[in-house]
Amino acid sequence: MTTSTIGIVIAIAVYLVVVLGTGVLYSNRNKGVDDFYLGGRKLGPLVTAMSAEASDMSSWLLMGLPGVAYFSGIADAGWTAIGLAVGTYLNWLIVAKRLRRYSEISNNSITIPNFFSNRFREKKKWLTAIAAVIIIVFFVPYTASGFAACGKLFAALLNVNYGSAMLVSAVVIAIYTTLGGFLAASTTDLIQSIVMTIALVIVAVFGIHVAGGWGAVVTNAQSVAGYLSMTNLANVATGELSGYGPITIVSTLAWGLGYFGMPHILLRFMAIHDDRKIRTSRRIASVWVVISMTVAILIGMIGYAVSKTGAITTFGSGADAENIIVYIANLMSTKGIGMALIAGIILAGILASTMSTSDSQLLAAASAVSQNLLQEVFGLKLSERAAVVVARLTVLVIAVFAVFLARDPESSVFGIVSFAWAGFGAAFGPIMLFSLFWRRTNRYGAVAGMAAGGIMVFVWKYLVRPMGGAWNIYELLPAFLVSCVLIVTVSLLTPAPEQEVLDEFDRVRAMKG
Repeated sequence: MTTSTIGIVIAIAVYLVVVLGTGVLYSNRNKGVDDFYLGGRKLGPLVTAMSAEASDMSSWLLMGLPGVAYFSGIADAGWTAIGLAVGTYLNWLIVAKRLRRYSEISNNSITIPNFFSNRFREKKKWLTAIAAVIIIVFFVPYTASGFAACGKLFAALLNVNYGSAMLVSAVVIAIYTTLGGFLAASTTDLIQSIVMTIALVIVAVFGIHVAGGWGAVVTNAQSVAGYLSMTNLANVATGELSGYGPITIVSTLAWGLGYFGMPHILLRFMAIHDDRKIRTSRRIASVWVVISMTVAILIGMIGYAVSKTGAITTFGSGADAENIIVYIANLMSTKGIGMALIAGIILAGILASTMSTSDSQLLAAASAVSQNLLQEVFGLKLSERAAVVVARLTVLVIAVFAVFLARDPESSVFGIVSFAWAGFGAAFGPIMLFSLFWRRTNRYGAVAGMAAGGIMVFVWKYLVRPMGGAWNIYELLPAFLVSCVLIVTVSLLTPAPEQEVLDEFDRVRAMKG
């Protein structure tokens, strides 16, 4: 084993020990399912903000976004980042505080399906069942994509078998999530966001140095037609230029709509201890998201300049370019044991970005099975202690299924993430907004909107979008709009909500601060 490999392994090993230790630390703090799934609503503003954003970004921040910017310039990456930044801010601004208050007042709801059912007094549990199924359908493969990303990273770095590397990663994530539950996942997400930030800064600074300075980075970007344009799509491999028109821009910006329906992010809003601190969390989260995505796009530009010096390979496709940070870290690791340790921190940042999403998804999927389906829909009666045991066992079972789905190293990580994001955004986003802000919304509209949004994602993805042209729109946008129309139409055509539901809505709306 070379000196550079030793340094990388040491840094990553320390990181893994820290996250496992966090799980052990919080293992005795879960007295009931409220603690295990929502942390007893004890999160502080910093942990709330950073765990929400770390669980959101995944490896897309350190690999996907730089890869897109490297290969095709700033248009695609830039409009995506703008959409996500606006979506992040609006989610914190209009959803966070009201959801925190409403979820507690509405029978202390501890999961998203639980909140929908309590909000509309849906006694037959259709809302709970549909929401739980949607979470399972989209989150289990989403979690598998995270396991796969970890496996690919370790396999590439250490030249080990993909299956073994993926399994080790999955075991680590499953252990600390099973032991510590929501508090462990949120605390490790804070740690992981710090590691991700350090990785972004180090790569940017080192890359600029290797490229020959910031001037060289800009000069290389300007040498490719359309690279710095927000209305054209470049291609560094062929030099070809293609338009990035209004339809494509709107479709790309639509990524921001997904935030309103992301269970693992919405749960952070529900878990903050003091809703008056949400403004602080919003500022921290919004600033971090804007800065981190900006630096990630710059790393794509910097990476292109570095590749032109011959220090690293020149990538021939966008998929290959997603490894730009790995290549820069490997280059750094050849500069001695100290730099190898720093390179290990960078690579741990990629690992952290993936794990921070996987643990939250694993927990959300487990809650959908053990809390929503087994106990609420099927009526399984459990004591608090037994419920926690079942919750932990469910985490392990979901992890096993995710490992099975991740066994193929050729699976498309980004494709799964994109589709799952659309699924949650369209199924949960509209009904979340209408639940919080439209008094007339009823259970019938909620069921129709949720089901229509989820189904439309499949219809548009596989039947409409392949037609191309004006139909080539990211499936989240049309599915989101269809869900909104169904919620309004069905709610107006069916009986108004019961007075109890209306009184509760008025009570939440009247709350000040």
